[in-house]
Amino acid sequence: MVSENEIKKYVAEVLRDMAVSGVLPKAGREAAPAAAGGGDVLADILDEDLSERIDVPNPHNVEALRAIKKITPARIGVWRAGTRYLTDTLLRFRADHAVAMDAVFTEVPDDWMARHGLPKFRTRCESKDMFLTRPDLGRRFDPDEAAKIKALVGSQNRVVVFVADGLSTTAVTVNAMDTMRAMADGLKTAGIATSPPFFVQYGRVGSEDSVSEITGAEVVVCLIGERPGLVTSESMSAYLCYKAYLDIPEAKRTVVSNIHRGGTPAVEAGSYIADLVKMMLEKKASGLDLKL
Repeated sequence: MVSENEIKKYVAEVLRDMAVSGVLPKAGREAAPAAAGGGDVLADILDEDLSERIDVPNPHNVEALRAIKKITPARIGVWRAGTRYLTDTLLRFRADHAVAMDAVFTEVPDDWMARHGLPKFRTRCESKDMFLTRPDLGRRFDPDEAAKIKALVGSQNRVVVFVADGLSTTAVTVNAMDTMRAMADGLKTAGIATSPPFFVQYGRVGSEDSVSEITGAEVVVCLIGERPGLVTSESMSAYLCYKAYLDIPEAKRTVVSNIHRGGTPAVEAGSYIADLVKMMLEKKASGLDLKL
């Protein structure tokens, strides 16, 4: 059986041969992955900043192309080999797709929850496959889990905050704690108490409706991983709802989206969420009913 290192070495040799033969355009040849450590290990293709890379040979206005690439993460000017993508472009696409798949299918590690002191509860989904195919079960809890959540939260807290894995475990492990700390600081300054935070495994956005009914909280905040794309797998959103109930209209939710290093930074998002919670408590509304 061919080993992984042998495959990597073969790919590196093919890319070098393509560069030498002129199959790759000049910029592409310069950016082709170089083998390190004797040629048996490839550089990580995801480490390259695509906004700095120009694949179009002899562009008419290179500065205009650079300016466009700086303001969008879209794949612009990837060029072609005949009617097909360049090999390097295809490899980068496949790598980004693999990262997105990992974000969806990977479980949040138990030691991450333990390290941050987050008790774990699970929706009615029994596995990742069930979570992906039965969204309805990701919005509800069995009676035993509901009782445990109620025991943790109590009945005196006006605001309940929890983290759900959603469709990107990467997003929550990277952003959730910084967001939650900034939010907690803002609410503490305003004199608003929150319940002990917790983690919901296999949770959908609608799980906050169940949490609201279980705890009787005025405002529930759900930090959840969003569906990853080829640009980033780290995008998290916060869904806030005032006195949510099962099957509440989506228009009743307030959303802070694109929380990641390339969008709204986690700390900035946390401060903004704290302001939104204060406003919801004052105006007793959320979603389209909340006039910002």
